[in-house]
Amino acid sequence: MQRQAVRPTAAAALALAPLTLAMALAFAPRPGQAQEAADGLQLDQVVVTGSSTRSTKMKQSLSVSSMDGEQLSKSGATSAAELLRAVPGVRSESSGGEGNANITVRGVPLSAGGSRYVQIQEDGLPLLLFGDIAFGTADQFLRADANTERLEVLRGGSASTLASNSPGGLVNFISKTGSEQGGSLGLTAGLDRRLWRIDADYGASLGKGGSFHLGGFQRIGEGGRPTGQNLESGGQLKANITQKFQGTDVSGYVRLSLKALDDKTPSLMPVPVTVSSGKINTIAGIDPRSAFFITPGLARDLSFNKDGAYTASNTRDGLHVKSTAIGFESGLELGNGLSLEEKFRKSSNSGRFIALFPADNANNGRAAFFTGTLFNTSLDNLDNVFNDLKLSKTFAAGDGGKATLVGGLFYGQQNVAQTWFWNQYNLTLSGNNAQVVDASGKPTSAAVAQGWSTWGGCCTRTWDVQYTQTSPYAALAWERGPLNLDLSLRRDEQKAHGYTLAGDNAAQRWDAASQQRVDYKVAHTSYSLGANFALSKDLALFGRASNGVAFSADRLLYGNPLDGSVPIAVNEIDQVEAGAKWRGQGLSLFATLFNARTKESNYEVTTQKFTANKYEASGLELEAAYAIGNFRLNAGATFTHARIQASNDASVVGKKPRRQADFVYQLSPAYSLGDVELGAALIGSGKSYGDDGNSITMPAYTVVNAFVNYQLNAKTQLSLSANNLFNALAYTEIEGDGHAARALTGRTLRASVKFEF
Repeated sequence: MQRQAVRPTAAAALALAPLTLAMALAFAPRPGQAQEAADGLQLDQVVVTGSSTRSTKMKQSLSVSSMDGEQLSKSGATSAAELLRAVPGVRSESSGGEGNANITVRGVPLSAGGSRYVQIQEDGLPLLLFGDIAFGTADQFLRADANTERLEVLRGGSASTLASNSPGGLVNFISKTGSEQGGSLGLTAGLDRRLWRIDADYGASLGKGGSFHLGGFQRIGEGGRPTGQNLESGGQLKANITQKFQGTDVSGYVRLSLKALDDKTPSLMPVPVTVSSGKINTIAGIDPRSAFFITPGLARDLSFNKDGAYTASNTRDGLHVKSTAIGFESGLELGNGLSLEEKFRKSSNSGRFIALFPADNANNGRAAFFTGTLFNTSLDNLDNVFNDLKLSKTFAAGDGGKATLVGGLFYGQQNVAQTWFWNQYNLTLSGNNAQVVDASGKPTSAAVAQGWSTWGGCCTRTWDVQYTQTSPYAALAWERGPLNLDLSLRRDEQKAHGYTLAGDNAAQRWDAASQQRVDYKVAHTSYSLGANFALSKDLALFGRASNGVAFSADRLLYGNPLDGSVPIAVNEIDQVEAGAKWRGQGLSLFATLFNARTKESNYEVTTQKFTANKYEASGLELEAAYAIGNFRLNAGATFTHARIQASNDASVVGKKPRRQADFVYQLSPAYSLGDVELGAALIGSGKSYGDDGNSITMPAYTVVNAFVNYQLNAKTQLSLSANNLFNALAYTEIEGDGHAARALTGRTLRASVKFEF
């Protein structure tokens, strides 16, 4: 008989807090010992992400991490998703290139691509309403560059109630606003791969409370792998202008922001491998760290578009995204403890996703080559409009107490329109110079199968659906002396309207008879309850219980009817957490115990299979910072015990969820010696299983990024950086049948010079 897991309650979460206290007390100063002030984790920083009130990390009952611009630049990361690998509790599989990353937290499953349970924000508003849109994930429309002031990452907590489709957490990239005058100009060159990049930004006062900031980047290069082609091309420009004012009745600020992104980067797919006795083996000539199959022989691809005609695509465009956005933000103090916050953004998003996915590993009876499916997906329309309006009232409550009542309304409109047409090609088994061949192995440039017949004609499809979300929310925060309490509720209501079409594979056109109407409503009420108690100014305990939901979008299409005739599946998470925050003796520490229970449903288009699973994950997050003299150390570790508790596939019940390691860690030491600074970022993972059946083992790994900075003068810095310095083979995913696996890119070296002014 299977033992049932204990279901923690909010009270149990609060009761767990003393267990984490023991770890903090181990570092506490002895009586009479001088205590050095330390705040390496910036526990006095005001949290603006997923918080109903503006108070510090030390006072919030939240597990939140932050990285400032300097930390971001020293991480060695080459994309926004890679930056998240340095955050405890976050699993960011950044092996797909600049976008298309898989991101989750705290053992919450990665059963679908993207970031289903984690919302990625830019300045407090989502980039996309859904994080797991196939071929259109939120990180694709984000570039962390010199415009970024800091990154805040919230795991669990009030993410369930203060944002939509984010029960796992929030990732918020916060932009500079020109509040600090100055700027920079940076030039970067690849040392072992062709890359040229320029980054620049500048901010200044406009007088009488005004300020502006302007910045961006432009680049051209191979894309991190030895492709021999210019596959990176494009850049970003961002700007904002802020006006602060102080009146007799009203004070605050207004801000207008603009963003223009047009960027092409290679999409990195799994590559052919074999599996024997549960072990992954590489194929001669194919190195998963450097292989790339979009070769000059595969220059153009002909696909069927949404209008019923053919479009010729340059396969070297890879992931080509375009985003133009205009935003407005305001914060007003209206007097008598009343304040108003408004955030608005309208974005036009489109692009194309082209990448080659191995359909086999040459086990097709023709060992000289493998067949690859070219994912040529047109991102026809991912436009959105978001608005978040929040009114807060602070008033005295009880003997010396203070309460804040918050009421808010989030409104979002997200278009999801795509067209799929996937031709198949045969390629030789060469990771860097593959040749396109025909069925007999002779050179060609033609597809061996058109999208009409690929995988039985499953995936020639087009759709256009608009999702409208209305989410009123309310929060009550109370503070008295060392105690902070907060309660928040959110009602998410979503409407979907649109259509889907499938291809008529025989007639080779869109099948009008296949058109399905999308017209349904779905709703859910979420809650979050937290408490924080300060034992001293440098030590606090907290606990929280939350429930939240993530609605699905395109992942539901081409499955059950979506005309409102059958119930719509939702994905739900219940979480409890308890922890301690402490600082002193040059050390600061954040420790959180957590338990997350997930219930979700999936439909996989390519296999046309439904899954319905329940998961449970418990563990411990540790985050620490230490400083002594010229030495600095930031570290994190996450211990996770995760299991599949129930499933429509009985064979996986009791198994570990795919790709979930028991132990992951981050370690970032740095040492300054005069004008020279040396540093590294070590990111490690224990072994995990590549499939829910736990039959394929992905080995443990440690990836080391390193840098050397030399301060040439007060305004000029020279840098040398290495990503994956020791060229570790780090697998992040493998197909369930073991024919293809994806790994992090191997060693890349860069040199840069940065001028500040």
